[in-house]
Amino acid sequence: MMDIRSIKTEADYDWGLAEIEQYFEHEPAPGTPAAERFDVLTTLIEAYEAKHWHIEAPYPVAAILEAMDRLDLKQADFGRLIGSRSRASEILARKRLLTMKQAWTLHEQWRIPAEVLLRPTVEG
Repeated sequence: MMDIRSIKTEADYDWGLAEIEQYFEHEPAPGTPAAERFDVLTTLIEAYEAKHWHIEAPYPVAAILEAMDRLDLKQADFGRLIGSRSRASEILARKRLLTMKQAWTLHEQWRIPAEVLLRPTVEG
């Protein structure tokens, strides 16, 4: 039997986060009871967050600028990370979109959620 419960309160939510944390370090093998539990917990947590804290994801450039501020980095650091200062300038000026490789690098190095970096909407 799977040890799962509804997530209706902040205490339930905190319990769910504590339970799911173990799977981030050691991802369960597909098709196992642990993988099923991970999927169910993820769904419950996402539903709770969507209901109680729906926040529109930031646009890619906004997320990059926020990460630069958080990490105390400059545009030159962004340029070094993606391999070109001129490309960094074009991306931050919204004249060029991120490539998949650049998005992945930002996700891996600066911990910006990939879904934010790949957001297909047009920035204003």
